[in-house]
Amino acid sequence: MVTQPATAADITNGAKIFDIQCAGCHENGGNIIRRGKTLKKKALKKYNMDSLEAITSIVTNGKSNMSAYKDRLTTEEIENVAAYVLEQAEKDWRK
Repeated sequence: MVTQPATAADITNGAKIFDIQCAGCHENGGNIIRRGKTLKKKALKKYNMDSLEAITSIVTNGKSNMSAYKDRLTTEEIENVAAYVLEQAEKDWRK
């Protein structure tokens, strides 16, 4: 499967979705429920979550305390938020 690079529009849409759906638990890439399971680059890499596919999968299906969003977001919205998370992790969540 070939994944297209995210566009600026995808990232912008992903940021909006993140602010509404994810920031409550993951503000600035943190995690208010499980401190070590952040969205920071080091943690994503440690838990093999440092790819669009991995982030898309966990957002879609959930895991442990992480809720599934497959019934709340479209596939495109999930892909956009995954692209946003990866971009922010690369920037260490600095705006």
